[in-house]
Amino acid sequence: MQILVVEDEPKLAAALKEGLEEDFTVQVARTGEEGFFLLYSQSFDLIVMDVMLPGRDGLEVLAQLRHNGIRVPVLLLTARDSIEDRVRGLDCGADDYLVKPFAFPELLARIRALLRRNGPDVRVKLKVADLEIDIGSRTVYRSGVQVELTTREYDLLEYLLRNQGSVVSREMLARDVWKESTRATPIDNVIDVHIARLRRKIDEGYELKLLQTVRGVGFVVREGAA
Repeated sequence: MQILVVEDEPKLAAALKEGLEEDFTVQVARTGEEGFFLLYSQSFDLIVMDVMLPGRDGLEVLAQLRHNGIRVPVLLLTARDSIEDRVRGLDCGADDYLVKPFAFPELLARIRALLRRNGPDVRVKLKVADLEIDIGSRTVYRSGVQVELTTREYDLLEYLLRNQGSVVSREMLARDVWKESTRATPIDNVIDVHIARLRRKIDEGYELKLLQTVRGVGFVVREGAA
């Protein structure tokens, strides 16, 4: 799981990154603006964010995230421990609130609890090599760059990734993606057109080709050679 830490104090940011990396993949942002950029270019399962940030503070950042429809769980860190401060943080959309100084085991316990509690809403990702799809938001990235797909292209890619490493036949695609009960030549042609378009979008310009055709059998997404 991937965690974004938004913390401007260098020593604390480094300590959080080092400690959390034993269990998670961690990226650090030093400002709210940097945090915004990372959130809109990558997928995270949880955000740990300080309230006192340069520029826009953590509460402003949080309120904007929720306004924009980003529902990733957020754990706020703050030196402010009054009831009013906690209420304001929760009202802005925080999922939990931890007062500094805190014990690292407590932070870990709260993170695990949030991930369990928000399990159904946490983004589910499928990945092969540098290709990643976020099922919750239906977004696709290759080497960190978002790939724009049509609804059908996305459904096709998700199906292939769910079966990555295994060859998927045209019959399977017709049945499970196109929902066709009988396979006929016209649907085969439609599948081939969509495969060609999808291959251009995810493989063109990259040395490593992920969407491969297995002659006479079907298609497969994998890192190795066909």
